[in-house]
Amino acid sequence: MRMGEDRAVAAESGTRARTRRAIVQAAVALLAGDPTASLGDVAAAAGVGRTTVHRYFPERSDLLAAIGADVLEKVAAATERARLDDGPAAKALERLCQEYFELGDGLTLMFETPQLTNWSGWEQETAADRHFLDTVRRGHAEGSIDPELDEEWIRNLVWALLYSAWEQARTTGTPKHSALTLCLRTLRKALAP
Repeated sequence: MRMGEDRAVAAESGTRARTRRAIVQAAVALLAGDPTASLGDVAAAAGVGRTTVHRYFPERSDLLAAIGADVLEKVAAATERARLDDGPAAKALERLCQEYFELGDGLTLMFETPQLTNWSGWEQETAADRHFLDTVRRGHAEGSIDPELDEEWIRNLVWALLYSAWEQARTTGTPKHSALTLCLRTLRKALAP
């Protein structure tokens, strides 16, 4: 009987995790387009009842904190996929931009939502941040990145270019691949020694 109970608990835990993930994903997609959307709107987008959303996230701030944590996890995974240690550093940063570009809704929401901009989890330096800065320093040393551009300037430049690409696609109807191409072309020219 104990093994059956363990399976039931594991199934319930898996269901809870899937429901929580569905709510967070629906909230990111919805709030990126309409930051004023209510928790009821989030519930409808996630295909659950409003009480279910409140059970997982009693306050809007709880949902926003979960979104922040989710975005940081996705940034860490994207940084890993970009293989920043492979090849010239400038090319590594291009791969990173390609990976981050796919996180547009979540990252746009992070930039545009005051509660998330000031969220304590966003203010801490992460392993992804350190890896980025190390890649820039490597680019300076190997000569693939202009040494006159310091690490923080380049980090801000990358975020600004990504935001510009997301805005270009979102507000002008530019196809995503074209917006990303513009972003990468600009980055290439900006970093050139």
